[in-house]
Amino acid sequence: MSQIITTDNHNKQIDSESDLLNLAKIADVKIKDLTLDDNPNLLIFPRDLHQYGDEISDSNIISLADNQISTGNIMGFVGVNDTQLDIRSRFAQDDGRDYFLHYMLQKVFSINLFDIQHTSTKEQIFDFLMYLFPYYLKKALAQGLFKKYRTFEHNDADIRGVIDVSRHIRQNIPFRGTVAYNTRTHSYDNEITQLIRHTIEFIKTKPLGKIILNNDLEMRQCVSQIVAATPTYQQNLRNKIIGQNLRPVHHPYFSAYTALQSLCIKILRHESIKFGNEKDKVYGILFDGAWLWEEYLATFLKDYGFKHAENKKQKGGFRMFAKPEDDETISKNSRTLYPDFWKDDYILDAKYKRLEGGVGREDLYQVVTYMYSKKANNGGFIYPSKKSVEKVKYQLSGYDGIMHIFGVNVQYNGGTFLDYATKMKAQEKEFFNQI
Repeated sequence: MSQIITTDNHNKQIDSESDLLNLAKIADVKIKDLTLDDNPNLLIFPRDLHQYGDEISDSNIISLADNQISTGNIMGFVGVNDTQLDIRSRFAQDDGRDYFLHYMLQKVFSINLFDIQHTSTKEQIFDFLMYLFPYYLKKALAQGLFKKYRTFEHNDADIRGVIDVSRHIRQNIPFRGTVAYNTRTHSYDNEITQLIRHTIEFIKTKPLGKIILNNDLEMRQCVSQIVAATPTYQQNLRNKIIGQNLRPVHHPYFSAYTALQSLCIKILRHESIKFGNEKDKVYGILFDGAWLWEEYLATFLKDYGFKHAENKKQKGGFRMFAKPEDDETISKNSRTLYPDFWKDDYILDAKYKRLEGGVGREDLYQVVTYMYSKKANNGGFIYPSKKSVEKVKYQLSGYDGIMHIFGVNVQYNGGTFLDYATKMKAQEKEFFNQI
């Protein structure tokens, strides 16, 4: 097994010919082309790749040129054959602990943990999977407890279904006064809920598992609901239940269970989420840094009155023109604007890329357009930085607006994860004080 460690938005020289051949299979390939059907052991988040404005689905995991790989905003673990690529955030600590990535994941998926000690790839993959479990369990149960028709066997005198002749002959001859018959009815105790129950019981055995399952009242209620729905749970049937769930569930009403089912299987089979299991298949778990940074900012900016617009879902925006019918005169497309974050007098654009060297022209034009349309006097960009950065502001020409650039110091070497979380909370408060 060959392990290559790098960071996001970084170039790295590869000397091994074997590693180059393996990595070439994923280099310069769009994420949308690495479908789950072809690579079922590759998890990519966000799962709804086309629901976000950054065109994540058109991104590459890596690019390859002149024996050098280049990474973008994608972070996580990915491998082909016997080559494993570990892409950490560029803010990972010197000893390899990636507190920044863990912190964003915990904030976005509403997990409150204070102890991160594991550093091995396998352990980090499993930690990431556990972070995702509460989010997808809550999302699925919001659609209701999964139910499906099941066939039950009976052998009594109270016939309520279809007589099973062959079974009746085997069990009731000579006649004992009972009849073998089958009933078919909706049941909450099925292979899907059993899979979730097995996942819950498995997570309970892990160091961070009990904390995650008891993270908040809603999560505790979700766990209780699954436990109550699966009275026939038996630990020794785990492999059988996994086998019954290898075919993805597709249900028009219980649509959220498809993602939860996939995640549960990955958690229960985490020992096999390794690289090289199957020739030329891609394995791992990946996160888009730009999406994660924006979603992390939303967790605390909402407390200060900012709205988080969602472009692809067409939620939270505002119009460019005062009259909707004017759209038809200018163009045939709606001119609703969707800044990342906005409130009455402020427009904010989240940028995961480095801005120490300046802001791109298109990004500037976009924010100025948002400011003018909303009559906002303040606009700006917020990005993660490796050092403390004083807020920079610029007066716009011919307009009273002020453009701000905020750098949030997310770098922190030494100490525990709790120390890091405390420092980040202070950074979040400091950012609010600046605006």
